[in-house]
Amino acid sequence: MRKAKPKKRYILPDPKYRDTMVSKFVNYLMKEGKKNKAYAIFYDAIDLVEKKSEESGLETWKKALNNVMPAVEVKSRRVGGATFQVPLEVRPDRKITLGIKWLIDYARLRGEKTMVEKLAAEIVAASNGEGAAIKKKDDTHRMAEANKAFSHFRF
Repeated sequence: MRKAKPKKRYILPDPKYRDTMVSKFVNYLMKEGKKNKAYAIFYDAIDLVEKKSEESGLETWKKALNNVMPAVEVKSRRVGGATFQVPLEVRPDRKITLGIKWLIDYARLRGEKTMVEKLAAEIVAASNGEGAAIKKKDDTHRMAEANKAFSHFRF
C-alpha cells in the first residue's frame, strides 16, 4: 500500500489584505527565503496596478489570476509502447498553483526594469485577457483539445 497522504498545510493570511491567496502568491514569488522583500515587491506591484488601471489593485490581481488558471491540462501516459498526451481536468488546488506559477514566471521574463514593474505589467495584461501567462493557458487548453481523442486513456 502507498504511504499516507501528507497533511494539508494551512497558510496564514497576509498582513495587509488578510488574504491567504496573497500569502501563497508571495511564497511563490519569494527567493532565498526573503519573504519581506517578496511582500514589498507584491504590495508595490499592486499599488502600481491601481495607478495604471482605475480599479482596486487586489481585484485586478484576482481577476488576472482567474484568467490564467487552466481548466484542463495534458499528462503523458504510456500505453503499449506509445506515449499519449491524455487531457485531464485540473484539480482546484493545482489550478491555483499553476496560475500563480505562470503569472510569476512570465512576469520574470518581461522586459521592464524592476520586478515590481514586471509583475504589475503582467497582472494588468492578464486581467485584460492578454500577456504571456494567458498565452500559456490557451496553449495548454489547445493541447488538451487536440488530444481529446485519447481521453479514454484516463487513469
